[in-house]
Amino acid sequence: MLRLRTLLGWAGRGLGLARVSNTPRLGNMARGNVISHKDMKALVTSGKAHVIDVRLPEEVANGHIASSVNIPVAEVEEALKMDPETFKTKYGVDKPQKDDENLIFYCQKGSRSAQATEIAMTLGYTKARNYAGGYEEWSEKEGK
Repeated sequence: MLRLRTLLGWAGRGLGLARVSNTPRLGNMARGNVISHKDMKALVTSGKAHVIDVRLPEEVANGHIASSVNIPVAEVEEALKMDPETFKTKYGVDKPQKDDENLIFYCQKGSRSAQATEIAMTLGYTKARNYAGGYEEWSEKEGK
């Protein structure tokens, strides 16, 4: 109730109200944290990448990048906070290390993966990267 009165008082004095979103956007992502299709393909081909698909399982069922693991964006924070054994049991792969240079998130077009990359970076995965082209670009260029 106090918050409502404060807001009404604020607005009543002619002061504007604005909504601010803390959701990361592609435009806010540092260039060093975005990976190109060319570099993504090289890492996937080499088998040296930890690729996390943050789309919903129903989206993944329609196609995904080989060797990626599905962790929906809503689960990323919880997953990265898991101990390594629990992570491996739940997702079937080793948990990435915080200093892993090849931790890459992707979604359909790059927005959710930008969010996941920011979450990872906040948790200490400072070299995490976003494949901004997402599965849309991958499937166009790779025909999958």
